[in-house]
Amino acid sequence: MTAETAAATASYGSSASGSSFYAAMRILPQEQREAMFQIYSFCRQVDDIADSDGPRPERMAALQQWRDDIDALYQGNPPARLRDYVASVQKFGLKREDFLAIVDGMEMDVPQDIRAPDLATLDLYCDRVASAVGRLSVRVFGLAEDDGILLAHHLGRALQLTNILRDIDEDAGIGRLYLPREGLLHAGITSADPIKVIADSALPKVCTPLVIRARAHFEKADEIMGRNPRRVVRAPRIMSKYYRAILELLVARGFAAPRTPVRVNKIARLAILLRYALI
Repeated sequence: MTAETAAATASYGSSASGSSFYAAMRILPQEQREAMFQIYSFCRQVDDIADSDGPRPERMAALQQWRDDIDALYQGNPPARLRDYVASVQKFGLKREDFLAIVDGMEMDVPQDIRAPDLATLDLYCDRVASAVGRLSVRVFGLAEDDGILLAHHLGRALQLTNILRDIDEDAGIGRLYLPREGLLHAGITSADPIKVIADSALPKVCTPLVIRARAHFEKADEIMGRNPRRVVRAPRIMSKYYRAILELLVARGFAAPRTPVRVNKIARLAILLRYALI
């Protein structure tokens, strides 16, 4: 899984300093920035466990230890690796259940690799690995409760669906397939073997509905951000514009094999940062 989300997440496969997350978070005041990098660090460490090639029982045990540590943090006895989180949890009202949801989402890849989940399972996965990060993040940004939860819902799903579309080949290389079962069957693809699916000529028919769904979530997220003060939505807006650019590059490239990687170039990234962070 390449969980990269939400009103705040990054590409966990790259260093924070090279990611859109880093650029978006650098514009925040110090306390908010520190809280966001704590959230990033937590997600990165849990994601690394889920994506490691260690024995599955050991990975399950390591994720359970994170659950125990989160419980200890909220019981007033934080372990060393979460001691610095106390101030952020208290100042921004970060919720225990959102941290635990992230662990649950990462764990969905561990007992066995996800392959062609049904739409309900895919949506649950997106909620846990992306929108839960968003629910933590919007509290740090200072959005009102109702709009914050809505933004996390829509932007988290938009970013995660974009990740799934971007990383089809990379995920297949490690035995995973996040494309929904219903979409595969509708396109006439009956296999759930990732390597066979990514080579199928009908793959673009599976991807098109996900593009439509991601665009709808981006539009809802824009609508929510548009009715909130610019200062509290600067960081999530940068993330949104960056990932919307990735999605449109994917659409322009197409989903038929061979698929060359897409990347937002440096000038475009700088333009997004200048427009939404500084101007």
